[in-house]
Amino acid sequence: MKRTYVKDLGQNVGQEVSISGWVDVRRDQGKLVFMDLRDMSGRVQGVVLPNHTDAMEQVKEVRTEWVLRVTGIVNKRPEKNTKEGVVNGDIELEITHIEVLNKSETLPFEISGDTREISEEVRLKYRYIDLRSDRMQKNLRNRHKVISFIRNFLTQEDFIEVETPILTKSTPEGSRDYVVPSRIYPGKFYALPQSPQQYKQLLMTAGVEKYFQIARCMRDEDTRGDRQPEFTQLDLEMSFVEQEDVIALNEKLLIELVTTLYPEKKIQQIPFPRMTYTEAVEKYNSDKPDIRENKDDPNLLAFCWVIDFPFFEKVEGEANPDGTPKWTFTHNPFSRPKPEHVEWLMDHKNIGEILTTQYDVALNGMEIGGGSIRNHNAEALRKVFEIMGHNTEDIEKNFGHMLSAFSLGTPPHGGIAWGLDRFLMILQNEPNIREVIPFAKTGEGRDLMMESPAEISDTQLLELGITLRKK
Repeated sequence: MKRTYVKDLGQNVGQEVSISGWVDVRRDQGKLVFMDLRDMSGRVQGVVLPNHTDAMEQVKEVRTEWVLRVTGIVNKRPEKNTKEGVVNGDIELEITHIEVLNKSETLPFEISGDTREISEEVRLKYRYIDLRSDRMQKNLRNRHKVISFIRNFLTQEDFIEVETPILTKSTPEGSRDYVVPSRIYPGKFYALPQSPQQYKQLLMTAGVEKYFQIARCMRDEDTRGDRQPEFTQLDLEMSFVEQEDVIALNEKLLIELVTTLYPEKKIQQIPFPRMTYTEAVEKYNSDKPDIRENKDDPNLLAFCWVIDFPFFEKVEGEANPDGTPKWTFTHNPFSRPKPEHVEWLMDHKNIGEILTTQYDVALNGMEIGGGSIRNHNAEALRKVFEIMGHNTEDIEKNFGHMLSAFSLGTPPHGGIAWGLDRFLMILQNEPNIREVIPFAKTGEGRDLMMESPAEISDTQLLELGITLRKK
């Protein structure tokens, strides 16, 4: 008999059906045994009656979280037993046959309630059990809906999704890289991408014009409660655009996403307010301000744009060999200065006063996205790295491929990257990003389920030409 999903049982009243799923609750009342059964689509109450002797014998050994295939007849409940506002609250499954597909030992923790009350280390160790809970199932499914909405929206806007490499090159323009040793080329290493930044700009050189990707990013950062070694971005880039074009597209996407998928939420102000970096810091003491009028309302979303960021900042306590200040970028070395400050960049003048075309979108006090109009001129990009203290040889070694591309007909372009995990955390009213990442790691970067990071064998080390030494 073909499987019927629990959500469709109401369409089969009076008919015999077969469902498959887990035992959610079991209640033995002597002559009657009730079982709530669940699958990916919902729950239904089942009952084993005394006249179904085979099923009554089978149900005696059944326990919660066992996996069953159940045959039964869909019956309407008496009106006095109907549960209003509950899926399948008006029907009941009269169970005639039970097939045990797999048994379950006692779970390491209860999943019937809010598992946030359980030790996070236990939950992460048994993440596949935690994900069975209602809340985590909802987070998983809403994550899928958000990503699907983004993909459909951007496809309608003529973007194409392009995958970029996971094995790439380590370059000194961001956080610390995760590196991967090469067996074929001893002593050489790949790096895992901190973001697809360089590849997406090279796709603009390639004539793609409108690119996006749901991208995995990896950064070997110091531990912090709301960071993960790997995370997910919505990454997009557009050719022949200015700042206003990118902001308008993203604001439209955010508004339509929230109103469609989270109608219970209210966006505080449309269009989103804007402020300069200086205004944000002076008024809110933050470059990702929380501008909510009522911070006690969990369904209030206060988006805002922050623009006109400083391009460079001094590296505290460090100086160049000639005694001049050492500079680093505030956001991204590939950003373009504001047009009126391009001359300062080219002449290495007024470095601390150069403003960039960086724009961030903040939501309820958290940065959920950031991007810029990019520097598509090879010599201007070279000047950025010179200001940061890189010599000509290092610039060519680390970024020669970008300089070459920018000298071969790269159009003006700009883009943005959203922190999808952080955005979803806010939408789902969760306290941290680990609640919306299916297989999260601890705040210290450990995977308790897979027990990683872990040692590798001496044979693997030998193949890679790696010798370990104690610090």
